[in-house]
Amino acid sequence: MDKYQQAAASLNTITDYIRFAASEFERTGLYYGHGTDNAWDESVALVLQMLELPSDYPVVMFEARLIDEEKQHLLSAIRTRIEERKPLAYITNKGYFAGIEFFVDERVLVPRSPIAELVENQFNPWLISDEPRILDLCCGSGCIGIACAAYLPDSEVIVSDISVEALQVAEINIDQAGFYPRVQAVQSDLFSSMRDMKFDLIVSNPPYVDAEDLAEMPAEFFHEPEIGLGSGDDGLDLTRKILQQAAEFLTEHGVLIVEVGNSWPALQEAYPEVPFSWLEFERGGDGVFLLTKQQLEQHFS
Repeated sequence: MDKYQQAAASLNTITDYIRFAASEFERTGLYYGHGTDNAWDESVALVLQMLELPSDYPVVMFEARLIDEEKQHLLSAIRTRIEERKPLAYITNKGYFAGIEFFVDERVLVPRSPIAELVENQFNPWLISDEPRILDLCCGSGCIGIACAAYLPDSEVIVSDISVEALQVAEINIDQAGFYPRVQAVQSDLFSSMRDMKFDLIVSNPPYVDAEDLAEMPAEFFHEPEIGLGSGDDGLDLTRKILQQAAEFLTEHGVLIVEVGNSWPALQEAYPEVPFSWLEFERGGDGVFLLTKQQLEQHFS
């Protein structure tokens, strides 16, 4: 009888399973970076999500006893998290962005961008149109674009990605949100399918991990599609193309917002003359820049 079978025989309540999972996660040295940052929060999230319970489930109810089927369900998830180093979002098929739940699987990255804070603030003060047209470029699960539609109810949004598999997930999320046709998915290699479209906001969380960081990532990240992570030796191959092309697809007062994460020093070094506005976040995060259409035309035309 292994430890998981022994656990099923001795653990009975929600609290028991949270405590057991947290201890095992700590003991086995998991990496946290897909929604939580410590073993306890990860274990709470796993148990509640696997039981289809809300994140604000009353603590007083944590003493509820579980039936055998629920116990086996939880132990299987705990085992998978530890032995396969699979991110929690891929076990539960639930990702969260700007307070909204999204379907995710291994066709897309797990949502975790600080851009969520900009969405929640409706991109104030940079987005001035009352009925903005928005492009979520390199959209993956579509979480940024769909969240834009939720927080800006008069907007029209295109979510775009080169990956057909990623767009399949994005379309699931568009349907789940009930936003079609106000949000539409378009398969495109960056702007190649945009034709004569103009946008008030282009927002992108493209691949930006440099080759060195990609090789040294914890095991959890290797469950994510590499096409969504790496972008050349310095992590900026796609960002350079976006900078060269974006102005053509912005309205007169349009803005470009792009996350480049830890590659921001390399970007600043590559373009020292460009007046990047590096955005700040109350909840933490960095490496997100903003440029206007005029700035793009001046430096990249």
